[in-house]
Amino acid sequence: MNHTHIFQHEAMKTTYTLRLISKDRVKAENAKQQCIERIDTLESKLSRHHEGSDIWLINHLKTDESLFISEDSYACLRLALEAHELTAGLFDSTLGRQIEHSKVLAKDDAPPIEGSLRIDPDRPAVHCLEAGREIDLGGIGKGYTLDALKDICLDWEVESALLSSGASTHLAYGQHAWPISLHSSQSSRIIQLFNMALSASGNGTLDNNHIISPDTNMPKAQHERIWLTTKSAALADAWSTAALLMSRNELEEISGDQICVYLAEAEEITQI
Repeated sequence: MNHTHIFQHEAMKTTYTLRLISKDRVKAENAKQQCIERIDTLESKLSRHHEGSDIWLINHLKTDESLFISEDSYACLRLALEAHELTAGLFDSTLGRQIEHSKVLAKDDAPPIEGSLRIDPDRPAVHCLEAGREIDLGGIGKGYTLDALKDICLDWEVESALLSSGASTHLAYGQHAWPISLHSSQSSRIIQLFNMALSASGNGTLDNNHIISPDTNMPKAQHERIWLTTKSAALADAWSTAALLMSRNELEEISGDQICVYLAEAEEITQI
């Protein structure tokens, strides 16, 4: 008997796919329903394009204004700040204006990086020290959502699952390994994802126009395509964005027990 239940939901400009292994169909259905509600709730809080969302409101703050936000938005922003520090600044969620400029392939110069925001260390609030910065959680928000969905599935005693945000980010847990196909323009490779998150960044079927380096002297991307695995889907999301801007030597330095990097090189996909 096949105990794998597959559900899909459109949100955050992608398709979320839940592959749940459970002998109890009712628990799987209940987990699915709660996951869908959670996805929609997070989109209403984390999307910079959703008028009235926490991030939309932050991006409209004026100098010296402050804003109390939801616990989810606060937690995701704190993770984005952690990722910024872990990646030595290569992951930066406050480049919203520059990201938008690049996404629309504008011909004029990108807007200057200006303004300053502060995340309150003690309470769910953001302070605008100087107007001009805009947050875009596109590089971490979907991973954060997958981590939240895992918690829901565990609460409903779903034995194993593969939770996916489009083709770019996956989160697997439980005793089942999931085959994931990695594709570049010239090669492909299948890996077994087991109790780990995987995220991809780069060209090919994925659009990397949103990969903006905080250093204006550095190219937008150093590689065609990168896949990165680590325990947290949110951090896998952020790390894969940053890794695209890193040299091979830098990638070798971050690879280890906690992070595994796959790199598209010539006609093969290499595990670093």
